Amino acid sequence: MERKEFLQKTCKACIGIAAGWMLTELAACSHTPIYKAEVKDHKAAIPLSMFASSDLLITSFRGLEYDVAIRKEKDNSYTALLLKCTHFDNPLTSTGTGYTCSLHGSMFDREGVVTQGPAEYNLKHYPTSVSATDVIIHFD
Repeated sequence: MERKEFLQKTCKACIGIAAGWMLTELAACSHTPIYKAEVKDHKAAIPLSMFASSDLLITSFRGLEYDVAIRKEKDNSYTALLLKCTHFDNPLTSTGTGYTCSLHGSMFDREGVVTQGPAEYNLKHYPTSVSATDVIIHFD
């Protein structure tokens, strides 16, 4: 095989792999609903109805620099994680099985525990409570 033919074939393979990876990442993100909410008196109310089709909701809050992932647990409690990398303050992306940092590759599991560095600290958790209609996130 000549050099030109080799380069053409390997470039096509690399492009195919990269395109497949990007589609996988986009597919993982596309299933995660995004919700915008307001923080009042250090609290935010998220309608329980937002969890009807998914157990994970990524929420943006005005005045908060980073999104918050809110996950419905099997016992009907809720976990809220700040999607800010603990290594270098970069926004995190949901992968469907956890969260990843595009800056240096740190990875966190669904509970916010570091699974791959360089991050050394787990994600920040916010306390939650549940009313008859809402999940309440407490920003203290």
